[in-house]
Amino acid sequence: MALFRLNVALPDRPGSLGLLASAIGAAGGDIKELIVLKSEGGRGFDDITVAIPGNDPNDLVDLLNSMGGVDVISVVHVG
Repeated sequence: MALFRLNVALPDRPGSLGLLASAIGAAGGDIKELIVLKSEGGRGFDDITVAIPGNDPNDLVDLLNSMGGVDVISVVHVG
C-alpha cells in the first residue's frame, strides 16, 4: 500500500466529510490521518493521508472529484 496526502476542498455542511471518508473506504483506501485546515466561504479544506492499494492514486482522485462539490487540490506521495 502506498501513502498519499490529499489536499481537498468540500462543502462545509454536516455529513460532507463522512461521505468523503465513505468513498475513500469503498475505493479500498484507508485514512491514516486527517487534518482540518480551515473553513472559508462555505467550503472546508482538509489534508487527508490515505493508504491505497498499488501506487497510482488517479482512480481515487477521479472518484473524489466526481462527488458533488469535492475538489482534490493536490496529491503528494508520502510513502
